[in-house]
Amino acid sequence: MSKGCAVVVGAGTGTGAEVAKRFAEGGYSVALARRNAGALAPLVSEIEATGSKAKAFGADASDEAAIAALFDSAEQALGPVEVAIFNAAGFTMGSIFDTTVEAFEDMWRASSLGGFLVGREAARRMVPRERGTILFTGATAAMKASANFAAFASGKHGLRAVAQSMAKELGPKGIHVAHAIIDGVIDVPRVHETMPDFAAAKGEDGLIDPKSIADIYFWLHEQPRNAWTFELDLRPYKEPW
Repeated sequence: MSKGCAVVVGAGTGTGAEVAKRFAEGGYSVALARRNAGALAPLVSEIEATGSKAKAFGADASDEAAIAALFDSAEQALGPVEVAIFNAAGFTMGSIFDTTVEAFEDMWRASSLGGFLVGREAARRMVPRERGTILFTGATAAMKASANFAAFASGKHGLRAVAQSMAKELGPKGIHVAHAIIDGVIDVPRVHETMPDFAAAKGEDGLIDPKSIADIYFWLHEQPRNAWTFELDLRPYKEPW
């Protein structure tokens, strides 16, 4: 029997897909969400081939009505939401002189606003049951804003603030909120396709395996409530920091 539903927002290739598969392996039905639900068909098929249940949903993380509908539909189709993972991706970089208002706002909407909406809707359903886990995927930029990262870092700083506030408010209500700082480049095909020299220079174990991230997320969910982690950072052993 399913342990309940895990909602993965930003369940594309890479980290989102591996997180979804890990929770399916762990006994959860999985609600997969991204803007284009049709693109999730291969992942749904892969998960269902293992005997687990998965369903794809189209939703923009920054759309309030869409996220509320996502959680309602996920609970109706797959059972009570026990885990919510916010993994929506967005990235931009550029000089402060060239960064447009639109680009800056897009990063805020993709990270800070999206995380707020997903976390809020998850909490609204979990708190009455006094259990649940909400996980946020962060980045190096959540802690330090390098040159040319004003827009991206602002979004990630904001996401971390949302996560931290939620953890302090919801922890006493039985909800585990955690924020993971992914401090390195994730080993996905597009890195090798677009930056082959960079990937080669990193060498063995120089990029973060998304399966390793997924294992850590599952571990966070299974932590006993007398020893919860709010924040951890993940980086390859050879990554300078």
